[in-house]
Amino acid sequence: MSLQSYAFEPGRTLARKYEVVSQIGSGWEGEVYMLAEKATGIERAAKFFYPKRNPGNKTSISYAKKLHKLRHCEVIIHYHTQETIQFQGKPVTFLVSDFVEGELLEDFCQRQHRKRLDFFEGLHLLYALAKGVEEIHAMGEYHGDIHSENIFVQRRGLTFDIKLIDLYHWSGASRTEAIQDDVCNLVRVFYDSIGGAKYYAKMPQEAKDICCGLRRSLILKKFRSAGQLRRYLDDLYWN
Repeated sequence: MSLQSYAFEPGRTLARKYEVVSQIGSGWEGEVYMLAEKATGIERAAKFFYPKRNPGNKTSISYAKKLHKLRHCEVIIHYHTQETIQFQGKPVTFLVSDFVEGELLEDFCQRQHRKRLDFFEGLHLLYALAKGVEEIHAMGEYHGDIHSENIFVQRRGLTFDIKLIDLYHWSGASRTEAIQDDVCNLVRVFYDSIGGAKYYAKMPQEAKDICCGLRRSLILKKFRSAGQLRRYLDDLYWN
C-alpha cells in the first residue's frame, strides 16, 4: 500500500541533525513539520514529500528550484537545503526552509468579530497579497495554490505582512493559465475573508466590482495578473 502519512512524533531525530517539534500541515504532495536544528535549536520548516508524488525526486527538485528562483520575493519563504531519510525502507526527500512565524489566514479570520474581516481590512489584505504575487508573476512564475490555509499572517496594522507557503506545479496547465488561476484565487481569498456569500449582498459596490460574482471570465477581463489587480486597487475610486 502507498504511504498515507508519516506521523512523526515530537522529539524524533531525523537525518541525525533535526528534531521534530510538531506537524504544521499536510496536503496532496506530503506533510510539513516544524523541526529544530539539534546543534543550534533554530526552528525550521520541512516539507516531506510522499514518494508516489515525487518520482525520481522530480517534484522536490522543481519545488526547490522555484523557491530559489523566487528567493527575492518578499512573500516567499527562504529555502535552505534538501535532505533524505529512510522511512519504512524507502528513501524520503524533504526540503528545509525558514520557519514562518504567524497565523494561518483561516484561523486569523475565525478570531475576528463575526469570524470575518471588515471590508477595509479585507482590502488591505488583498493589496498585500496582490503586491506580493505581482513579484512572482513579474518573473514569469506562479504560486499555483493560493488559499487561506497557504497564507500566513505575520502582522497587521496599516497593512498586512504575509507569507505564502506550499507552491504547487500544475503540469497540465500553461503558465498563463496558472497565473490566471492565481488572480482568481486572490479574489476568492478576498471574497471569503470579508464573509463570503453570507455578507456579499450587503457589501459596498467597490467590493462587488472586485469580486465580479466570482465569475472567472469577468475577473480575468479586469485583472490578467496580480500586477493589474494591484494597480486597480491603487487607483480605486470611492463614491
